[in-house]
Amino acid sequence: MNIGIIDGLGGGLGSQMARKLSARLPKKATLFLLGTNGIATQKMLEGCSGLGVTGEKAIIYNLGKMDIILGPLGIIIPHAMRGEITPEIATAVADSPAKKILIPLEQPHVYIVGRQTTNLAGLLEEAVERVFECCCEEGLDEKI
Repeated sequence: MNIGIIDGLGGGLGSQMARKLSARLPKKATLFLLGTNGIATQKMLEGCSGLGVTGEKAIIYNLGKMDIILGPLGIIIPHAMRGEITPEIATAVADSPAKKILIPLEQPHVYIVGRQTTNLAGLLEEAVERVFECCCEEGLDEKI
């Protein structure tokens, strides 16, 4: 199972998700750290095991290999994350048959209603738990 984390803007959110996931990843799962820029990719690689790729073309290419895509809601909104999510990345994420687990962080032009968990730590924990539920559904619950 391939799990892709997409982040930009410094990779802070992605690095938190990557550390939480890499510590408990099933043996048959590979973590792909998909940064919209080099700083984001490098930040996600710090302190976790995963394969890092950078930039629009690399993200789009690797999305085709993913079973789960994890990231902020902005990864499906063209021009989100201060323009780092290109229309091509947003379309590739949305069109991918992979399961998408999105952190409902608001964008300047998008307001999200109905969120039950309001703090970032709770949202990250909920997202990570959902990734592991997906792994168990696929029979990949054996840990490293």
